[in-house]
Amino acid sequence: MAFTNILSEEKNAIAFVAVNRSKVPNALNMTTMEELRAAVLVFLAFGLISCPNSLHAQATAVYAHDHMPTRCVDVPAGEKRPEFGCFKVGTARGLQFSESKIFWQLWTFPDRATAEQAKSANGVVVEEDGRVWVSEFGPKGIPLRGGERIAVIGPIQLLPAKSYDAEIAYAVMRPGARSQVHTHPGPEAWYVIAGEQCLETPGGSARARVGGSMFVGPKVPMELDVTGTDVRRALAVVIHEPGQPFGISSDWKPTGACWQ
Repeated sequence: MAFTNILSEEKNAIAFVAVNRSKVPNALNMTTMEELRAAVLVFLAFGLISCPNSLHAQATAVYAHDHMPTRCVDVPAGEKRPEFGCFKVGTARGLQFSESKIFWQLWTFPDRATAEQAKSANGVVVEEDGRVWVSEFGPKGIPLRGGERIAVIGPIQLLPAKSYDAEIAYAVMRPGARSQVHTHPGPEAWYVIAGEQCLETPGGSARARVGGSMFVGPKVPMELDVTGTDVRRALAVVIHEPGQPFGISSDWKPTGACWQ
């Protein structure tokens, strides 16, 4: 792409000099097309070395195309899921809690049958990253038989509601990728399975690495960036009142704090 532009610029420059030969200084007042062509090539080469704005712009455009903002989507049953992206993988509906602050507990089980038998009425089973995961929501010390507790995330502050839906997403994102700038109608929490993430909000930025977690309150504008050099894999949950959307686009402008 860059070389095509160079050749085009060369032809335009030669045509300009040929037409305006009388205005060209003596040092460039060439008598042959070969000499003229050589001079123009030197000029263009110097311009590309000293002022590489056009090449930089092209490189930036390619990078932006490869790292388009990611949003979490539903994948219809039977449809092959892309290698990279954020995908809604499970939902617990009509959850009711006696406390306004709850915990998200993550467990792994050797197989789905064992997980389904062990989970509570509020639990959700998903199979991702080669493991069977159970998400439980409620008090901190919910015991499950036959599994290994991986993380306890919270306390997560809920907005007042009669009941809640907990939507779980699984994301696989390349280094340098980012989410759309967005908000959620309820709190969101993450558990990082692989790689590293950085979350920027109007309040600042925070990072989580493999085995780490974070959570943020409802209606907070945010952008999630994949920092580090490894592919980031993570589970996330958004807990909101039934009937509300998973996420909403926001016009808030991040400062790029995750890359500073």
